[in-house]
Amino acid sequence: MTITVYSKPGCFGCRKTAEKFTTQGIPFQEVDLTTTPAALEYVSEELGYSQAPVIVVDDHFHWSGLRPDMIEEAIAAFHTQASTPATAGAGE
Repeated sequence: MTITVYSKPGCFGCRKTAEKFTTQGIPFQEVDLTTTPAALEYVSEELGYSQAPVIVVDDHFHWSGLRPDMIEEAIAAFHTQASTPATAGAGE
């Protein structure tokens, strides 16, 4: 599971979202929307969001804004996936 936080400098919600993932030990990738035009196009045109942060867990699980409820759901999903045993022979 790869969590991506699309953020912009000085954004309170962006900072708080990243802090929550960090304090819970959840790895994530942070992408600055002000320096990555393709990312801005993706979140605005493809996903339809106009407010940062935009958090993408997968194609069907994403949201915009500071959403503690959704952050907790993403953390739970991460832990569920991390505790699921790998299938025998996987990665070989």
